[in-house]
Amino acid sequence: MYRFSPENGTFLAARAQTPYKLSGVPVAQPQHFSYSDPYNPTPNPALESDEARIAFWAKQARERITWGQEWPEELTHSFKKPEVIGVDEDGVEQLSVPEIKWFAGGKLNVAFNCVDRHVEAGKGEKVALYFEGEPGDREAITYAELQRRVARAAHGLEKLGVKKGDRVVIYLPVIPETIIFTLACARIGAIHSLVFGGFSAEALKFRVEDTGAKVLITTDGQNRRGTVVPVKVNADDACAGENAIEHVIVVDRTAQTEAARAEVPWTEGRDVWYHELIANVPDSHDAPLHDAEDPLFIIYTSGTTGKPKGLVHTMGGYLVQTAYTHALLYDLLPDYEDEQGVLRPDELSAVNDPAKVESTVHWCTADLAWVTAHTYEIYGPLVNGVTEVIYEGTPNTPTFERHFEVLERYGVTNYYTAPTLIRSLMGAFPNGIEQGKFDLSSVRLLGSVGESINPEAWRWLRENVGGGTASFIDTWWQSETGSTICSPRPHDPQFAPSGTYDDDAPHTRVKPGCATRAVPGVSTRVVDEYGNEVAPGLQGFIVVDKIGPSMARTVWGNPQRYLDSYWKHYGERGWFLAGDGAKVDEEGDTYILGRIDDVINISGHRLSTIEIESSLVTHEAVVEAGVCPVEDELTGHQAVAFVTLTEAGQALSAEELKKALSEHIRKEIGPIAKPKDVVAVADIPKTRSGKITRRLLGQLYQGQALGDRSSLQNEEALEAIEKVLAAR
Repeated sequence: MYRFSPENGTFLAARAQTPYKLSGVPVAQPQHFSYSDPYNPTPNPALESDEARIAFWAKQARERITWGQEWPEELTHSFKKPEVIGVDEDGVEQLSVPEIKWFAGGKLNVAFNCVDRHVEAGKGEKVALYFEGEPGDREAITYAELQRRVARAAHGLEKLGVKKGDRVVIYLPVIPETIIFTLACARIGAIHSLVFGGFSAEALKFRVEDTGAKVLITTDGQNRRGTVVPVKVNADDACAGENAIEHVIVVDRTAQTEAARAEVPWTEGRDVWYHELIANVPDSHDAPLHDAEDPLFIIYTSGTTGKPKGLVHTMGGYLVQTAYTHALLYDLLPDYEDEQGVLRPDELSAVNDPAKVESTVHWCTADLAWVTAHTYEIYGPLVNGVTEVIYEGTPNTPTFERHFEVLERYGVTNYYTAPTLIRSLMGAFPNGIEQGKFDLSSVRLLGSVGESINPEAWRWLRENVGGGTASFIDTWWQSETGSTICSPRPHDPQFAPSGTYDDDAPHTRVKPGCATRAVPGVSTRVVDEYGNEVAPGLQGFIVVDKIGPSMARTVWGNPQRYLDSYWKHYGERGWFLAGDGAKVDEEGDTYILGRIDDVINISGHRLSTIEIESSLVTHEAVVEAGVCPVEDELTGHQAVAFVTLTEAGQALSAEELKKALSEHIRKEIGPIAKPKDVVAVADIPKTRSGKITRRLLGQLYQGQALGDRSSLQNEEALEAIEKVLAAR
């Protein structure tokens, strides 16, 4: 139970002067690394029964989370599936909106679970965050110091009239204040919505208005690729017009002097400097209790058509599944001895191994506004009490060696990043990282997220950063699911040293780019449009047929869109349609093939864009590829490939490049997949989560009006591609 007394001495502990880890000194690793039994894999409670699934999550909730009041047992989980409630004027059946609840009536405080309880457990001097700014400024923030900063930010928000249920939009780069304000909102019960710091004023304006936010938090400027980019002007533009904004809090990230601050655009009575807001507030704050089903945050999807959807995640269920999946996938769970005395991972455990928690230094490279960062850069690491790294800048500032420097400097053990970043590193280091230049021996776990990773990038990262031995979790999940649904696990037999198992043992073959199977507590299946499971090797639609507690509850202000987007097709069965294509192999492992609308239908053959892209990047001329369908009178569609090139590729003429890549695709996949055209470009447009925006590529190639671009991290790539196409 909680101890919220402000007189508690842990609130007032002196700030720790924690030194950085010595460069090149690896973090202590376990003496013996266990692997799960390929003949007797960990059972999934979701595949046993609904009762077993619900009991599993109830145990995780009770043992992983500190509750001020436990939920009534009968309210552990309820799910009202969509039901037919009538027909419209055209005779089409209409369905009810689904209602999902977990742990209703239970009371907790998310920020307390992420910070205060670790301080009360005597871990106040443990580093919570290692921050590195793009210019090179660094800071180590302990759990005790993080507690004080969150308390001051919470008081500051309350001074401005923010209360439980109010919305706060956070438009900040990857800096400590982003995490501090996120936790401050969670503490007082305000609903936060983080917005990527590189988004335009128009994209920010939509989110400010759609949430009905009372407060916007921004910076004067941010560091981006070696220069200072003004940000406050975007915030001002976003607040123009009709909205509910009462105050704009401004973090001084780049001004740093009174004279420079005087130059920042300012609206008197509305705008307030963060340092002035918290100048005279206490550094302790009582953490009130909130219901498990109270909203925690709104996160907007990054689709390329239609307006973004504001998905709502709630406090209890989200934190429970986040805590467990972070512990499972990032190797915090304990081991046990099986009946033969062999050490095995306890993958269903509801407690962590203290030694693993103590030795972990976690780095998720995502921008904090992306759901990956919410779950595995903010809430997951902090609720489990580990140390994490956050880095403000781009991976190539000042050079592409920056990430390796960060990995070495802080002794990072877990490196979780996006396939697009890995491919960028491959392009910068085509012959691999210079031997002996960096000590990356601390890295014992790699991970990818955002979209399916091509096998070549998987192998490059494991060989160059993971020493050829690190486990590699290729995670599949979405903003809607809140946490990972499918992924390999660190102790899977496929990562065991050669010779550990017999050659014919199941699940021991390394599978680059395979999401393998669902994590315990949820389940998936790959089905056709009628809901029938497809045979191994055939493409279908992946659905989550047994959901977990972190599933989004609704679309903010538009529950009908929640139904229409995710539940209408298979909702009566209680299946969530993720919108991705997939296939399973002969061992039942799942391969994600990309968005359903990223499938190319050529003369009746359904081809995955990701499959073609993965083939292209194995050619020596190609760094990265984006493949899109374009209309064709004869075949229905044809593939067009946009590629960024290596030095070898840049030496080829356009005709030579097309011929070389067409022959490569013909050999690797078959003649049906060869591209109609190959376009060499400097950069490929992507969302902030690293997903290639293939729909926009197709629209550009065909001269069509472009759909929504607000989710792009590199909108300038569109203009550059337009010029390339116009010059052809």
